[in-house]
Amino acid sequence: MMVDLTICKEDARRVRDEGYDARHRSGKEHFRLHGVDARGSVVLRKQLTRKQLLPFLARQEPCMVGMEACGGAHDWARETAKLGHAVRLMSPHCVKPYRKSQKNDGNDAEAICEAAGLRSMRFVPVKSGSQQDVQALHRIRFQLIKWRTALANEIRGLLGEYGIVVAKGIAPLRRELPRLLDDGETQLSGLFRELLGEMAERLKLLDQRIHQYDLKVERVFGQDERCRRLAKVEGVGPLTAAALVRQWAMPTSSRADGNLAPGWAWYPASIPAAAATSS
Repeated sequence: MMVDLTICKEDARRVRDEGYDARHRSGKEHFRLHGVDARGSVVLRKQLTRKQLLPFLARQEPCMVGMEACGGAHDWARETAKLGHAVRLMSPHCVKPYRKSQKNDGNDAEAICEAAGLRSMRFVPVKSGSQQDVQALHRIRFQLIKWRTALANEIRGLLGEYGIVVAKGIAPLRRELPRLLDDGETQLSGLFRELLGEMAERLKLLDQRIHQYDLKVERVFGQDERCRRLAKVEGVGPLTAAALVRQWAMPTSSRADGNLAPGWAWYPASIPAAAATSS
């Protein structure tokens, strides 16, 4: 992280930037802090445990905190912001060029500290808890689709070993499976029919689970006005709108001077106007 804080030591030195390697709230047990003053001189090198980190930050004056945007970083950022600090998240690949020697926690913390102070650095907006909820919803749904695709390919491959070719896609397979299970002329053995029936049941169960998650996405879509505004754009449906709001409810990338960086950087509020002018 990069922190603009007052260190509670005997000399109470003023620190402008503090960088620390805080990778995972659910992962690493120790965090390395690196702090510099307004002139860029190093005034802090410290290692804290997970239990010590937030109490340490709570004792400091409001400051700027920078960290890599990796697993658990958004949770750390929200908790740090509650203490009155300004948090800057950066993609790890943006921090890497500023590491001066071999990779270790201390060098990573120093690199984070240096990168966070750059006016040209692109920062990652901190996700809210609700955004992460929707992100989890999409990830679980995507995982179920992957499982269904793998199962469908396995069924299609096994049928091919018996000379039965089914067209690609889930829909043709759904149509063919009941017919194959009921058709006595296919010369499939009783054992394979039993196995095929079990796989058909698993496929049906996955279809049901995915449908349940589709309904959850539609519920999120209906409850979020930003999703409904996005849906006014041609080709954007509930799934896409919910995913966009989850990922880009704030500008996707911003610079230290407040200007938006190139690329996907927009506010959903601007979408209806854009849609109106394009029609």
